[in-house]
Amino acid sequence: MVSEAADRWKLDVDAKTCVASGMCAAMAPKHFILDGAHSRPLMDETDPDDDVIDAAESCPVEAITVRDAATGELIAPTDL
Repeated sequence: MVSEAADRWKLDVDAKTCVASGMCAAMAPKHFILDGAHSRPLMDETDPDDDVIDAAESCPVEAITVRDAATGELIAPTDL
């Protein structure tokens, strides 16, 4: 479920950790793209979207972080 507390989310993919599984681009194609040896967000910030949470939670190496753009609070993945 999308968090209503944050108006905008900041997306980040750690290129050093990413293994380019493509899961994020498949789950949230409006937000992520495979770019060579790793994935990257299509934009630095986005409106809240459940697909982004699903992609971050499903990343096999937890390379994706989703944060509240205003506060920096971690939104996903929840087990970091």
